[in-house]
Amino acid sequence: MALEVIGPGFGRTGTASLKRALEKLGFGPCHHMEEVFANPPQAAHWVKIAARQAVDWDAVFAGYRSQVDWPGAHVWRELAAHYPRAKVVLSVRPEEAWWKSFSATIAKLVDERANFPLPPHVATMLQAAGVEMIERQTFDGRITDKANALAAFRRRTEEVKAAIPPDRLLVFDVAEGWAPLCRFLGVPMPSDPFPRVNSTEDFWPMVRGEKPLD
Repeated sequence: MALEVIGPGFGRTGTASLKRALEKLGFGPCHHMEEVFANPPQAAHWVKIAARQAVDWDAVFAGYRSQVDWPGAHVWRELAAHYPRAKVVLSVRPEEAWWKSFSATIAKLVDERANFPLPPHVATMLQAAGVEMIERQTFDGRITDKANALAAFRRRTEEVKAAIPPDRLLVFDVAEGWAPLCRFLGVPMPSDPFPRVNSTEDFWPMVRGEKPLD
């Protein structure tokens, strides 16, 4: 099985909702940080990737038809090259809304990690992905600096748009609902409402392993 959809968008851009939307449309299972937290063996792959070691992408994403969110979003260039037929859906969100959510969840978890007792594999992922890939490699060690974070947020959009041909790319805000996503992927539009999950309140129980997202 090869990835058919690649999602380079930052966490907190509606990626959990997009994951469920893609699965509803037949592109599941969809890889997302939630999947890593639910499957401890996944952590070993990402420790190597964070250390910039070579991996077998087909092994990392074995069983998955799509990918959104970190940690996969960190290696979007590699995935786009390895899966040249995959379409790319860049999830975006208004900047201030993204920063409000990101600063209260991912940035807080990474910055205050010593204060959060976590399952062992989640702690491993926090160090490999949260600290190394996100804080250091994406935000230059300044994950709580708003201006710096927003600059990185804008840069991701610019880099993806520059690297991916327009006919292969959809820049997508989940607030737009089914229509643009289904049109881009060439699939019928469901009658069900577009999924809306992973509020800030949902984030912390999921990280602690208390419950998956509904």
